[in-house]
Amino acid sequence: MYRAVKRSLDIAAAFLFIVLFWWLLAVIALLVKLEDGGSVLFKQRRTGINKREFLIYKFRTMRTDTPKDVPTHLLHDPDAYITRVGRFLRRSSLDELPQIFNILKGDMSFVGPRPALYNQYDLIAARDKLGANSVMPGLTGLAQVNGRDELPIEVKAAYDGEYVKNMSLFTDLKILLKTVVSVFRADGVREGASDEDNNNG
Repeated sequence: MYRAVKRSLDIAAAFLFIVLFWWLLAVIALLVKLEDGGSVLFKQRRTGINKREFLIYKFRTMRTDTPKDVPTHLLHDPDAYITRVGRFLRRSSLDELPQIFNILKGDMSFVGPRPALYNQYDLIAARDKLGANSVMPGLTGLAQVNGRDELPIEVKAAYDGEYVKNMSLFTDLKILLKTVVSVFRADGVREGASDEDNNNG
């Protein structure tokens, strides 16, 4: 039953966010542009519902010569690529705000498994076994409020599978509330990578 109304709630909430916070989006876009004159948005291929690929939007936080399709926590020297404005945006998760438009387009939901990179085959396969690729990916999710970048693939997929089994309005509201707390505390945010992280996705 909830799945039938979830999309309508996403659209209404996304429109409300834009009406209330258009000025914040504009200010961030201006700061990104002023730093180095590069593009405001960063677009990246991600895997969505039923493994359909789409382009995710973020405020650009890294230099234009940064290797593409590599998670930041897998770069061995991310400090060399992250811009000054970008460092603040990533720490505060404000770089994710353009995904509001992914939600309006129907690529994403506010809550769901975080969309995997198209080449994160291990994570995609692990989610397949648990049915987690059958729902819309989210701006935030159960794994995001339980470790984020620190979680290995199997644990991320397990949280995603758990979310699918227990998806409800109450679950989504609880995850959104925990997300706000996690963002303020910067829980699980990791910019660098150690050798053992190369398999964590």
